[in-house]
Amino acid sequence: MPDTARPAFWRIFLPHTTAAVPIARALIRSALTDIEAAGDSDTAELLTAELVANAVEHTSGDDPIELVVEVLETGCQVEVHDRDPAPVGGLDGRIPAPSPSPENLDEHGRGLLLIRTLSAASGYRATEHGKAVWFTLRPAY
Repeated sequence: MPDTARPAFWRIFLPHTTAAVPIARALIRSALTDIEAAGDSDTAELLTAELVANAVEHTSGDDPIELVVEVLETGCQVEVHDRDPAPVGGLDGRIPAPSPSPENLDEHGRGLLLIRTLSAASGYRATEHGKAVWFTLRPAY
């Protein structure tokens, strides 16, 4: 009998523009729905949009942004790769997060706070061409 298991790994290159955000939101929702993953797709969609928006806003150039989604037995992991090797403050404890004051939460600063608060884990790592910023979500049972 052939293996009919659904794929549990996606990798897509997105344009380095704000148009990447709704594309990423649609991809994560579709991916999790398609495989009937037990998880909070609303949270996954929100946090994915935050990572992609941060990559567009805080990196320069026209190089595409890479979105990687992997569904594991332990939950869902989402990574956004960009060409900027600069670390991301507040995701791994080495660089302090911006203080959640009304001044910096007015327009900026909420995305990383959401990621840290709503994900099971988050961080960043250096890659050969820049960095990957990631989060994981536990399955919702």
